[in-house]
Amino acid sequence: MADPTSPSPYSENKRFEPKTKVELQAPKDDLISLEELAAHDGSNPDKPAYVAIKGTIFDVSKNSAYAQGGSYQVFAGKDPSRALATSSLKPEDCVPEWDDLDDKHKTVLDEWYTFFSKRYNVVGKVSPPQLQKL
Repeated sequence: MADPTSPSPYSENKRFEPKTKVELQAPKDDLISLEELAAHDGSNPDKPAYVAIKGTIFDVSKNSAYAQGGSYQVFAGKDPSRALATSSLKPEDCVPEWDDLDDKHKTVLDEWYTFFSKRYNVVGKVSPPQLQKL
């Protein structure tokens, strides 16, 4: 069994390093509602495009694949954790529920999280559902 105090093997894995160095800002922990996240779906060029993974929201605006008509726009404005874990581009799979996935798919999701964290700024966290109803 792996030592739980050891760093994640994904955070140290060089295969996730960007080809060119990316200067990232310090991560923000602002709470963003699902409604606000949905407004950042890549359809408005005046708004940044956001993608959440496991509740952490990344600004993916610098990648045109998340903009209107882009190959990954299906993920923009959502937490598509299940879709990323299962390598799906289906809109119905772009949901945040991933706890029930098998270990193989959870590993894939962790790899996607690491990939995003090395390329895109963290702009916040999805606010818990109980706070969104207030």
